[in-house]
Amino acid sequence: MKDFHCPVLLKEVLEIMGEIEGYYVDGTVGGGGHARLILKKNPKIKIIGIDRDPRAVKEARKNLKDFSDRTTIVQGDFRNFPSILGELRIEKINGFFLDLGVSSHHLDTPERGFSYHLDGPLDMRMDPTQGISAGEVVNTFSVEELKKIIKDYGEEKWAKRIASFIARERVKKPIETTQDLVTIIKAAIPVKARARGPHPARRTFQALRIFVNQEVHGLAETLEKGVGWLETGGKIAVISFHSLEDRIVKDTLRSLSFCICPKNLPCQCDRPIIKILTKKPLYPSQEEIERNPRARSARMRAAEKI
Repeated sequence: MKDFHCPVLLKEVLEIMGEIEGYYVDGTVGGGGHARLILKKNPKIKIIGIDRDPRAVKEARKNLKDFSDRTTIVQGDFRNFPSILGELRIEKINGFFLDLGVSSHHLDTPERGFSYHLDGPLDMRMDPTQGISAGEVVNTFSVEELKKIIKDYGEEKWAKRIASFIARERVKKPIETTQDLVTIIKAAIPVKARARGPHPARRTFQALRIFVNQEVHGLAETLEKGVGWLETGGKIAVISFHSLEDRIVKDTLRSLSFCICPKNLPCQCDRPIIKILTKKPLYPSQEEIERNPRARSARMRAAEKI
């Protein structure tokens, strides 16, 4: 399992979600790391695991085979979980969990095209059979479109310059590999700016990945639906890895946790419907970060249906 993905915040997820009884939706099941721990601890949980990546689905089924009587693994998009539950004739759930972002498998497999450290084709699709690849984006989108993607999803201050350099270089020859793109990004960002902070390509690669997979599209709506499917006392938890995702999670859960009606009028909004369990996000311990450096950006927020 570790070869596929090293799950983060295991102890924290178990403390918040491990006591649930009934159906539990893991909308980004990956290799099944979080699911296996919860199934092992709690015999009263049944997990519906969902993932877009066919390789993840295969891996999860293999890693959770000891709990096959309590697991259902489905290839699909977590945004479509209501349809999946409907097909399974499940009307309510007791837990809803998302571990957003990219897995170790994606980053460590060059042919998936997610890594700016490894050379591979510019793909970045979590489901390789769906949508357009990152290569199609960088080779066909206008400078303005590229700038917007890199700025909005990567929060990259050099977005305009990077987009211009991409457009200039693709005229000479198509940008086909991850290292082709890394070279262009490094050329676009001034040397002094590259000398500080994270890898110069990190934000652009993040932006392209989020755009290609539509990772934040419909996230707020999905969280609201997830809360709506929860039984009273059910819990929702979300792990995110960058500020854009975390803001959406924070704002959505917060909006469901207090009344939004004018103070001088009777409540008509049927809120609050959840109690926030994490006033501040939970972060990995230093020990976990030392064991798994990729965990350093993780943060988890959770709430309970009331």
